[in-house]
Amino acid sequence: MFKGLGQMGDMAKMMKAAQEMQQKMAALQEDMHLLTVTGESGAGLVKATCTAKGELKALDIDPSIFNADDKEVVEDLILAAIKDAQSRAQDKVKEEMGKLTESMGLPKDMKLPF
Repeated sequence: MFKGLGQMGDMAKMMKAAQEMQQKMAALQEDMHLLTVTGESGAGLVKATCTAKGELKALDIDPSIFNADDKEVVEDLILAAIKDAQSRAQDKVKEEMGKLTESMGLPKDMKLPF
C-alpha cells in the first residue's frame, strides 16, 4: 500500500545528491580560476603561466634570446597573440558545440554541462 513512498524517498535522495554535485562542480569551477600551472619551452628560456581554466596570466622570456631593451615589448606582443589565440579557440569551441547541439535537434545556443 505504501510502496510508492519508498520510491519518493529515493527520488528525494537523488535530488539532494544532484544538488550537492552541482555545488561541488561550481566550487571546482571557481578553484580552477585560482590554480595556476607553468609551461616552458627552450629549456626554460620561455615560461608561460596560466590558470587551470587556460587563462594566460604571465609570460617570461629570458633576455639572452634577444636584445634586453626589447624584452617587455616582445613579451607584450607574445602575450597579446596568445590571448587572441585563446579567444579564437573559445569561439571555435562555441561554434562546434552549436553544430553538435543543432545536429541533435537541440537549440544551437543551448549550453551543455561540459
